Amino acid sequence: MAMIDNAIYVEGRRVQSPSTLALGARHQVPRCDLAWIGLLRPDPKELDAVATEFDLHENAVEDARKGHQRAKLERYGDTLFLVLRPAWFDQSEGTVEFGEVHLFVGDRFVVSVRHAERPDLAALRAQVEADPEFLALGSEAVTAAVLDEVVDGYAPVVEVLQDGIDAIEDQLFAGQVDPGVSKRIYQLLSEVLSFQRATKPVPAMVKGLLRGADKYGVDDEVQHRLRNVLDHALRVTERVDSFRSLLENALTLHATLVSQEQNEAMRRMTSASLAQGEESRQLARAAHRQGEEVKKISSWAAILFAPGLIAGVYGMNFDHMPELHWRYGYPVAILGMLALMGVLWAIFRKRNWL
Repeated sequence: MAMIDNAIYVEGRRVQSPSTLALGARHQVPRCDLAWIGLLRPDPKELDAVATEFDLHENAVEDARKGHQRAKLERYGDTLFLVLRPAWFDQSEGTVEFGEVHLFVGDRFVVSVRHAERPDLAALRAQVEADPEFLALGSEAVTAAVLDEVVDGYAPVVEVLQDGIDAIEDQLFAGQVDPGVSKRIYQLLSEVLSFQRATKPVPAMVKGLLRGADKYGVDDEVQHRLRNVLDHALRVTERVDSFRSLLENALTLHATLVSQEQNEAMRRMTSASLAQGEESRQLARAAHRQGEEVKKISSWAAILFAPGLIAGVYGMNFDHMPELHWRYGYPVAILGMLALMGVLWAIFRKRNWL
C-alpha cells in the first residue's frame, strides 16, 4: 500500500504507528485524539479502503482518485476536503513545477493524499510532532500546518519569477531586440499563469476556515496560524498578479521594439533602394549622353566620308575614266560632294542625331 505514515496521537504525542488502515481508525484506539494517515499516489482500491474506514464522501474520493484538481475547499457534512497545489522551482529543468495535495479533515482524523514527491509532508509531520501542545489542538492544527508549509513553499518560486522578470526588463530597457526575449516572456507568462491558478484560491480557502472557526470550536492558536498563512498567501497572490501585468506589458513593449526595429530596417532598405535607383538613373543618363555623343560623331564621320568617297574614286590611277577630261568634271564633283553631305546632314538632323 502507498501509505507513507500512519500515526495515532494522544495529547499531541504519537502513541501508535499502525501498519494497516484498520488500526488507524480512531475507534480502534482508546482515547485517540487524532489519527493522521499519509498516502502517496494511492491506487483506487487503496482510496476506497480509506473512504470506507473514515466514511469519506464519494465525490471527494473521486476527485482525489482522478487528481489534476484546481485548488479548492469543500465541506461534506463534518468532513473538510482541501485541494492544494504546492509549487517549486526545478533547478535541473529551469521550470516551475506543481504538485497536488488532497486533505480529508474530520473529527480527530486527517488523511493526506499526495500526487507528487513534494512537498515533503514527512518532514512537516516531524516538525509538528516536535510541538505536542500545538498538535494536541487536533485536526485543525494539522490542516493549518500543511497550509503554512504549502504557502511558505511559494516564496522561493516568487523570487525566481521576480529574477526572471528583472532580467527581461533589463534587456528591454537596454533596447535589446532579441528573438529569444519574446520566447522567454511567453515561458515566464505561462509559468506565472499556472502559478496564479495554484495560489489565487488559497486566501479564499483560509478565509473560509477562519469564518467557520468559532462555529466548530477551533482553538485561538490555530486561528492565529491561519491568519498568518492568510497574510502570506495574500502577499503571494498580489505579487503574482503584478507579475502577470508586468509580463503582459513587457510583451507589448517587446512587440513595439521589434516593430520599430523592423520599420528602421525597412527604412534603411528603402533608402538603399532609392540610392541605388538614383545611381542607376545617373548611369542611364550618362549612357544616354554618351550615346548622343557617339551618334553625333558617327553622323559627322558619315558626312565627311561622303566627299572622301567621291574624291577617292577620282584619285585612282586609271587612264580611262568617265568625265576625267571633261571640262565641268571638277565643279560637278564638288557639287556632288556638297549635295551628298547636305542630304546626309538633313537626314541626321531630322533624326536628332545632330
